Amino acid sequence: MINAKEAAAQALEAAGDAAYAWDLDDDRLEWSGRPLGGEDRDELATGRGFAARIHPDDAVQRQLRLAAHLGAEAGGAAFDCEYRLRDPAGGFVWVHERGRVERTAGGRARRMLGVIRAIGDRKAERCRLERLANYDALTGHYNTSRLREALDQLIAANQRAPRPAAFLCVGVDRMAALNERLGYEVADGILVEIGRRLDSCLRISDLVGRLGGDRFGIVLADCPGEHIAAAAGKILRAVGGAAFATAHGPVAATVSIGSAAVSGAGTTSYDVITRAEAALAEAKGAGRDRHVHYRVSEAQRDRQRQGASLAREVRAALRQDRLLFAFQPVVASGTGAIDYYECLLRMRDGDGRIVGAGEFVPVVEEQGLIRLIDRHALDRALDELAAHDGFALGLNISGLTAADRPWLRALVARLRRAPDLARRLVVEITETAALYDIEESVRFVGTLREAGCRVALDDFGAGHASLRHLHSLAVDTVKIDRAFVRGLAASGDNQAFVRHLLGLAKGFGLRTVAEGVENEEDAAILRQQGVGYLQGTLCGMPRFDRPWLDRLPASLLNSGFR
Repeated sequence: MINAKEAAAQALEAAGDAAYAWDLDDDRLEWSGRPLGGEDRDELATGRGFAARIHPDDAVQRQLRLAAHLGAEAGGAAFDCEYRLRDPAGGFVWVHERGRVERTAGGRARRMLGVIRAIGDRKAERCRLERLANYDALTGHYNTSRLREALDQLIAANQRAPRPAAFLCVGVDRMAALNERLGYEVADGILVEIGRRLDSCLRISDLVGRLGGDRFGIVLADCPGEHIAAAAGKILRAVGGAAFATAHGPVAATVSIGSAAVSGAGTTSYDVITRAEAALAEAKGAGRDRHVHYRVSEAQRDRQRQGASLAREVRAALRQDRLLFAFQPVVASGTGAIDYYECLLRMRDGDGRIVGAGEFVPVVEEQGLIRLIDRHALDRALDELAAHDGFALGLNISGLTAADRPWLRALVARLRRAPDLARRLVVEITETAALYDIEESVRFVGTLREAGCRVALDDFGAGHASLRHLHSLAVDTVKIDRAFVRGLAASGDNQAFVRHLLGLAKGFGLRTVAEGVENEEDAAILRQQGVGYLQGTLCGMPRFDRPWLDRLPASLLNSGFR
């Protein structure tokens, strides 16, 4: 029968851990378990010998923590440290050491007792999660969240001690065409190489990140205004100066660049990035492969004044309950049975005129009110579901709200109190918004799915999501962009593109909805190609009353489903 000491040693060995007793007076170490894979314990018989096995980059940190523990008052916190230790094969493994000093009656440190555990797998997983939280999975550069954080830090520093700085938004020209012509994998390879070329032509102090999709962001610290154009010119030459080697042979690619100055007071990273992206859009519109710096024109000042006026009208509409839903059905393509109603946001202005979302939502986004609007829409939709049974609602949210954690927390809290509402709620996010920051969108969709909601990718086809994106997002439904549906019968190109989109969706087992269906001819083609659901004026006009209270569904009154 083994004694307790032998049993403890066997348990340590079985767990792969090692316990030690370290006599500090004569620097002798006694081990239980199998230290460093069971090598000769004589080599590790002293604290000095053990310390020689610690990675040089970690040795000082351990020594400082150990000295602090030995010099602390009795009864203080345990010694706790992670570091790399050389194994018998000559490589290094991550270990976690935890121990406590024993003292004499006079308080002198006499002996140290501790345990060392290998944590290689755990450390690797922690490093992987930290990398996912900070870096883009494809290019290895900062992701959008980390880039914005760096930009906000620069803005804060400028408030304390102003220094010239700039932000560049670099967009790959005709990325959609590259995807279509070469395939997503080859196009992704070009993106990675563009990232490398950016690194090669910038200063060590400059920060490069991926804003999502086909765009990179660059933070230029200590960059006077007269140097911005020179930096942009270097990038244009680095990217466009030589073809990219691909499996299809050499491929030429260029970028367009929008830049904005970084100031301090009253500015956020969102403001700076929005300005740079506006300049990027101007550069692309002017012919691509060029740089445009953001400047406020007189026309922009006029739009800003008009936007401020409209923003005041929207705020008043919120206070006076003049923001409304028009409900439009999404119906099964074969039977016309209603699956859910999409909530289309409308505003009744001070004169009683109904204003469509397209007229005020872009301005609301520019004025920073969209999160307030989307929270109002969420509460209204959930109130409708709570008041009536037997139907589902679809809620379309903005790209900014898709990264808004307070909005998500409010939804989860409401559903926790009424979990039956989740299965009747479809949250729709546009493909373009989802691809803007794919990592954040994956987290957003995952939280919605865990809460029990359905999630639809709206305007499918507009952002050219790849197979990898579809797999990562894990949505339930894709809604084919109305631009490919309207006039479908007269466009062979659109019919071919819709077949391609349906093939992608079918491969992932996704439900499909065609938006903008206006006539029976287009609907017949969509049914033939296998679209599951239809939405548009053919299937039902948007209504301000509650159509689910009717005895007959509105879609059954339509000629396409008689």
